[in-house]
Order: sequence, then C-alpha cells, then structure tokens
Amino acid sequence: MKLLPSPFFFRCVCGLMLAVAARPAAAQKYRTAAGLRTGGGYGLTVQQLILPKTTLEGLGMLAERERSATVLAERHFGILGPSLNYYFGAGGHFGTHKVDGNFWGFDGMIGAEYKIPFARIVLSFDFKPTIEFNSANWNRFPTAFSVRYIILKQKNTGIFQNVIDKIKGK
Repeated sequence: MKLLPSPFFFRCVCGLMLAVAARPAAAQKYRTAAGLRTGGGYGLTVQQLILPKTTLEGLGMLAERERSATVLAERHFGILGPSLNYYFGAGGHFGTHKVDGNFWGFDGMIGAEYKIPFARIVLSFDFKPTIEFNSANWNRFPTAFSVRYIILKQKNTGIFQNVIDKIKGK
C-alpha cells in the first residue's frame, strides 16, 4: 500500500502554489468594514475605501475616564497575496476627559490586517502614537486589536473573472 501521493499530485500542488504566489498583491478585499476595537479602552471602528489602496477610518473610543473620536487616512500595501496587508496613515482626534476636560491632537498609525478567507471578517493589529493638547498626557503610544465585518466587498478581479462574468451574463 502506497502512503505518499504521486509525483503528479506534487507537481499540481506546486504549480497551484506558484500561480497564487505570482498574482500581484492587492491591498485589500473590501470597500466598507465596521467592527469592534480594543486597546486602551474599547470602541467602534469603521473603514471606508476612498481611493484605490486608501481608506478613511473612524474610531469612537470609550475608556474609564474619557471619550474620544478619531479620523485617520490610511494607505494599504499587500503582503504575500490579497488577504494580508500592512498600512500606515495619519489623522486627528478630539475628546473629553473627566478631570482635564476637552482635548485634541494628532495621530499616526501603522498596522497589519488579515482578511479571513471565505468569511467576511478582517482582523487587525496596530500601533497608534498620538500627540495631545489640553491634556495631562501630552503623548500616548497605544496598540490595539480590531475585528471588523465586511459590509461592502471589493469587486472581484481575479484571473478567471472575465469567464465568470460571461457565465453570469454580465
């Protein structure tokens, strides 16, 4: 009894892996995604594609003594295929603190995200340093983890997309 697959099987698997790896890296696979964010508090996150490979992200965060809202412009770059990418960006925030009152500032962002295959879920981890004004904390260096649900998918542009469109009658 033979336990190892045939050489033909290995050639097919290697060819398939090479074809997948040779595809150009897409920056992301969605237009709109929203979900939950945790790190230095908890809150909501919404990302909207505004240009190819560029998103606007809105954050609404709650912590024990403060509330804040942030808007960031982010540029996405693919890593090893369409499901994994890294991004960086910048923006600003404003909020209110129980002791200090209102504050505002500027934010940077660098992170990585992974779109789970065959699911409408995106996982991300990021580092968001801030500079703040009218606050006892003049800077912060938080990290966070987000889980987003894809509301609007990006249009498929795969190798066989023209064939699929013709079959569907588009």
